[in-house]
Amino acid sequence: MRVLLVGSGKTVYFLAKRFESKNIHVTIVTSDQAEAFRFARDLKARVLVGDGTAPIMLRDGEASRADAMLALLPRDEDNLVTCQIAQRMFGVAHVVALVNDPGNIDLFHRLGIKATFSATDLLARLIEERTSLAEVMYLLPLAGGKAHVTEVLLPGDAPAVGRSVRDLSTPAGALIACVIRGEDVLVPSGATSLQAGDRLILISQPEDYGTFLRLLLGKHA
Repeated sequence: MRVLLVGSGKTVYFLAKRFESKNIHVTIVTSDQAEAFRFARDLKARVLVGDGTAPIMLRDGEASRADAMLALLPRDEDNLVTCQIAQRMFGVAHVVALVNDPGNIDLFHRLGIKATFSATDLLARLIEERTSLAEVMYLLPLAGGKAHVTEVLLPGDAPAVGRSVRDLSTPAGALIACVIRGEDVLVPSGATSLQAGDRLILISQPEDYGTFLRLLLGKHA
């Protein structure tokens, strides 16, 4: 597998390290010459210096051979252009764009860039969820917010405690994907009985999210 990273900074560095640990071939295009030197010194990746929004740089980075490209530039418009060039000129099947302003996500989607992520949006959601729901330990939006992955802690007086999974009136768009009980990780069946202190990994559609939490946590939701 081949991945092209366009951008600079620690995010690019650590992504490259992770990909390399999985034996994925990495090419980096960065406009920062000093950082390019550090990347070349510390990583196995092929490193090019230049403007990642320029077709010639993506060509030199062998975008046409890449299985995926991640645009991680500081300006949203540059990430949009880079992804569009990679898709339209070089046929990259999977492009992912960093969107610094969450308000631009819909624009990216309308212009054909479906895989986006916003650190601002993710952090805001985490803070909001931790502030408003003490038992909700983690929330990650997936597929542009079409699904949520949530980790919740079941307090002793939660309505789901002592009930089996099959006895819960779980909404159609929600499920308990995993139960973490002490050191054990369980894939629940219908017969699994929930206990106080269980940490549940939930997957739900946004419209069923609140109902699902209230079903499990009661007043704590």
